[in-house]
Amino acid sequence: MTLDIVQMVLATVLAAATPLILAGIGELVVERSGVLNLGVEGMMIFGAAAGFAVAMQTDSTLLGALGGAAGGLLLSALFGILTVGLAANQVASGLSLTILGLGLSGLVGASYVGVKRDPAPHLQIPGLTDLPGVGKLLFGQDAFVYLAAGLVAAVWWFLWHTRKGLTLRAIGDDHVATHALGLHVRKVRFLSVLFGGACAGLGGAYLSLAYTPFWSPGMTAGRGWIALALVVFASWKPLRVAAGALLFGGATVLQLHAQAAGLGLPGQLLSAVPYLATILALVLLSLGQRQGGSLAPAALGRVFTPSR
Repeated sequence: MTLDIVQMVLATVLAAATPLILAGIGELVVERSGVLNLGVEGMMIFGAAAGFAVAMQTDSTLLGALGGAAGGLLLSALFGILTVGLAANQVASGLSLTILGLGLSGLVGASYVGVKRDPAPHLQIPGLTDLPGVGKLLFGQDAFVYLAAGLVAAVWWFLWHTRKGLTLRAIGDDHVATHALGLHVRKVRFLSVLFGGACAGLGGAYLSLAYTPFWSPGMTAGRGWIALALVVFASWKPLRVAAGALLFGGATVLQLHAQAAGLGLPGQLLSAVPYLATILALVLLSLGQRQGGSLAPAALGRVFTPSR
């Protein structure tokens, strides 16, 4: 296997992991603040539809990406009003937002089903992009990939090396105590929910503008739910979210190559491999944490009981 083939496979893995990194890193911030948003799938699919519609109308990938982020932001604002402002049940509200996002995506994308457009442009740096083995992998990706990597680093720095990040984590651990100290619990949580929604919408926009540059209903294929699982798999740590997303991307590429090789196994079974790999990773993680206790923000244990 030549270096160019290895580079091509790794680039495919990275592309498959990017929407999960974007959605997962946003949900990590939300859960670190003590809120559980089960509407990630709906925000992703609505972001994919809104981003593609804006890109088609303006002929701009940048505006399409912003449109996708705005779509996710809009739904997350509604979720934040319900759960943070009105103390509605987070689980029920999140599931309702997923259903709403699926419906709105069908409405917004009805005129664009099957329509194709040019994918997001890739970076081209003379002398670097053409380097053998690593050039296209490091210096030939689209802007979404670099943004996802930048977000992982920025969120890691924010949560563990800034005062505001410490405040957010403290609110997630004990919102009653932090409120007694005079911290703005609702404001921090609402802003966290908005950030998570924008990231989910951006992840959806990546699917329709870069990964598969066309709109198709249900094109997120459960990635929002996988992003939720990755946050748990990562023990609420940004770098582990990226690693988990790459694991899922690798499983995705593996099943594609397995189907192409004609192994004689049902295509549906091979398509389920990435999801089975995620479930297996969660089971192993759970077994490994039995003695050490849960690393989840304490407030997440109370999401099934409506706030008073």
